[in-house]
Amino acid sequence: MFLVALGWVGYAVWGRRWRVEPMLERAYPGEWGRVVAVVPARNEALELPVTLPCLLRQTYGDFHVVLVDDHSTDNTAAVAEQLAREYGAEGRFHLVQPPPLPEGWMGKVWAQRAGYEEARRLGAAWIWFTDADIRHEPDVLERLLTTAERWERDFVSVMARLRTDTLAEKLLIPAFTYFFAMLYPFHRIARDELADAGAAGGCMLVRKELLERAGGIDAIRDAVIDDVALAKACKRAGGRLWLGYHPGVQSTRSYGSLGAIWAMVARSAYTQLNYNPLLLAVCVFGLFVVFVWPALALLGFAAGRKLWGLVAVLAMARTYLPFVRYLGCGSLWSLTLPVAATLYTAMTVTSAWWYYRGTRTRWKGREYGRSEPPVALR
Repeated sequence: MFLVALGWVGYAVWGRRWRVEPMLERAYPGEWGRVVAVVPARNEALELPVTLPCLLRQTYGDFHVVLVDDHSTDNTAAVAEQLAREYGAEGRFHLVQPPPLPEGWMGKVWAQRAGYEEARRLGAAWIWFTDADIRHEPDVLERLLTTAERWERDFVSVMARLRTDTLAEKLLIPAFTYFFAMLYPFHRIARDELADAGAAGGCMLVRKELLERAGGIDAIRDAVIDDVALAKACKRAGGRLWLGYHPGVQSTRSYGSLGAIWAMVARSAYTQLNYNPLLLAVCVFGLFVVFVWPALALLGFAAGRKLWGLVAVLAMARTYLPFVRYLGCGSLWSLTLPVAATLYTAMTVTSAWWYYRGTRTRWKGREYGRSEPPVALR
């Protein structure tokens, strides 16, 4: 336990992954060529009245929006067209209906491909991939472009600020962001000489030339975690990546209950481990030793001195506190990371269990069964 506590103290003092940084640069006017937003939308009629106007009100001038109605069973297309008329954006709003989903493609990626082809037709210099449940402040696009110019990047992505309204969200969503930053260290992703790559699919601005060098959307056609797969493909193609935060990029999606968050994480958690049972065992063991054992030792339920358990838990909470505050939760929630880690461990095991049982999962009205690992992971 002494070594675990020492590790946490060292991480709290010298670590960088637990800081909520970098942030998008302040926007300033400029001319960066045409930008086309690509928005896959499947059954998003309720979300679009909140999110689509935010895109249509962006302050950057040469900007078009392509909404891909991904075979919705509600009135997504009609709502989108009505909003475009209300905001006087008919000339720069484009509705695309993709062909039926072919074998070997993930649904969202197929919709992105249709939007990508339309963006190319429109003469895009940059393509802004975002989701129908993301709300952007009016200057977000200019901030993205300013950041790209300031840091000489051609792939800029922002981790959206997720909702934390319910108890389940307060317990688990800050931990989701915290673990994401540990899995994909933002400062290493920005180093061009390293292979580290990652992105957050809710907000990705990519130079069209880079995307074409990376093989286009076809390069990630079967990717379960499509945003990270796209970032990896682009970095292999010589792309210069930037990943960070901005409170003006907000998710409107509510997962609400523990069950909803569990299903969301378990859908793709085992993919993070490349469907490798050895990595699963290492992950479970590591999460227990690093996050759970100190709390159990502090409470007297596991071997180890309570003092070192207390030191580890407090240092752990110190590293977690910035994420808790950034997402609008009270500071005391920083003490719940061991509980969240226990639940995420169980979700990861569930993900592997579903995979080996061949359990079919549902997402956005589509069923997905067990499949071979995506091409990028083989």
